[in-house]
Amino acid sequence: MDRLAAWLVHAYTATGAVLALLMVHFSYQHEVRTVLWLFLAAMFVDGTDGMVARRLRVKERVPELDGALLDNIVDYATYVLAPMALLWANGYLPDGAWGGVVASLPIVASCYQFCRTDAKTDDHFFLGFPSYWNVVAFYVVVLELGVTATTVLLIVLAVLVFVPVKYVYPSRTETLWYTNMAGATAWLVLFGVITALLPDVPLWLTMLSMAYLAYYLVESLWLTFRSRGSVARPSVRTAP
Repeated sequence: MDRLAAWLVHAYTATGAVLALLMVHFSYQHEVRTVLWLFLAAMFVDGTDGMVARRLRVKERVPELDGALLDNIVDYATYVLAPMALLWANGYLPDGAWGGVVASLPIVASCYQFCRTDAKTDDHFFLGFPSYWNVVAFYVVVLELGVTATTVLLIVLAVLVFVPVKYVYPSRTETLWYTNMAGATAWLVLFGVITALLPDVPLWLTMLSMAYLAYYLVESLWLTFRSRGSVARPSVRTAP
């Protein structure tokens, strides 16, 4: 029974791949709100499957299946590939081949990030901008950003993938774990409310959701520089 439960957890993770397929399909049907709902479903799966897997000790019970690799495949499809399809298919990127070039920048940058061995650090942070392209696409849609603004935003964030800032991994980073999880949960609720209200979203509601992003960035920068300072500071030894 325990082994069956472990396999079901893997199946739960794999549903994200199906969600990614639906995201791409509905992107080219120009059903943007449907894609955003699928983004929310995928983030819920991604935010819960790891906790369930650790609780059920899935790695021990199904050692022949690499759950981390499965998770990365699904995350790449839902967090990287599908959001770029949404933006490219719905006029948020330049027309013609240039749209494909701009969409390819996050695609290629995230290939690098997903393959680097230290993308998730030993102390449970993401190293470099953590390929939250679904979040980026969400705000492009909600804020109705133009082609130029969206292009600049994607280029800047693609560069930040290579900058070694440590970003909070909400469900794993130990520092301020409860605060981080409460903030992430509240943000997901706001994501759903905003999606339901599109296209007539009150500005204050959008700003409220972005307050969590500001908190996330400030905390990540603070913890990055704090960890560097602790490494650089020599330990004080007392004489025997």
